[in-house]
Amino acid sequence: IVSRASACLCVLCGLPAAGKSTLARRILSTAAQHGWRATVVPYDDLIPEQAFRTKVVEDGHTEWKSHRQAVLYCIEQFLQKSEILPEVPSSSGISVAAWEQCTQGLMGPKGLKPPLVFLLDDNFYYPSMRYEVCQLARKYSLGFCQVYLQCDLESCISRNQSRSQPVPTEVILEMVKRLESPNPQKNSWEINSITLNSTGTVQRVMELISSALNNPLSLGEDNKEQKDADRLKCANSVVHQADQACRRLISEAMKTARENKVPPERMRSLAAQLSESKATFLHNLRKHFLHEVPFIQGEEINVEHAAKRAAEIFNDDLKEILSRIMNDK
Repeated sequence: IVSRASACLCVLCGLPAAGKSTLARRILSTAAQHGWRATVVPYDDLIPEQAFRTKVVEDGHTEWKSHRQAVLYCIEQFLQKSEILPEVPSSSGISVAAWEQCTQGLMGPKGLKPPLVFLLDDNFYYPSMRYEVCQLARKYSLGFCQVYLQCDLESCISRNQSRSQPVPTEVILEMVKRLESPNPQKNSWEINSITLNSTGTVQRVMELISSALNNPLSLGEDNKEQKDADRLKCANSVVHQADQACRRLISEAMKTARENKVPPERMRSLAAQLSESKATFLHNLRKHFLHEVPFIQGEEINVEHAAKRAAEIFNDDLKEILSRIMNDK
């Protein structure tokens, strides 16, 4: 017996003017033929323009990030209250008119309802943005899939300029530097993803959504493999940056020793001790991140801050070694 999901969250991602909204309209016109209720969740319409400025509101979150979370909250409320249309909290900052527009006609009669497909239309250029949607799908055992609209930069800029309200070109240029398209080899939770160009067939998307509905995510999924991969990536990044910082500190220590006329044999001993100390320190640092640091999948860790703190600890060890050599000269 196939356990069919009651709903599917389908992420449409890509650069501005890549064709996401056009594809969404084509999917809507085809969804009814599959017996689905479907709607587009247009982030640009739901989130007010001023929220895209980097104003910090609380806990280090920007107003923009808080609004993105509010969109997912609205979807979650809709899923929880399947018989009544929940109101948008006034504190969310989400456009009430835009939300009512995208949920119009979704309620239907009481009783058994056909599957519901949410088409989340946004750039979603960071994996962490998409992972939040995946987490929501897993929480309610929904289908989850992703469609990446691939389009060359020149075409996106050209199409964007013909819009009535174009995105500033510099924003697109900055976004293309940051964009990380779905990568199932790197992120196992992105396995249900496809890449289309602007002329891609809708049929592939319908097959993707159908597969997602027939294979809903499970709340009990541990996803240990992905957690381990994310943890390893984080550990490698921290150790790499810490290694670079430690090399600079060692170079400065050797310079200080030369300026203080430390004899050659002592210089060789110092270099060997510092090299060994660095190797041991980085080995323990890597072990610490792999086995001891609390790690939540999808949560971003400040690698630069962690590496800086590690370098400060190593610098204390380095000073002890240098002092010992200097005093023995």
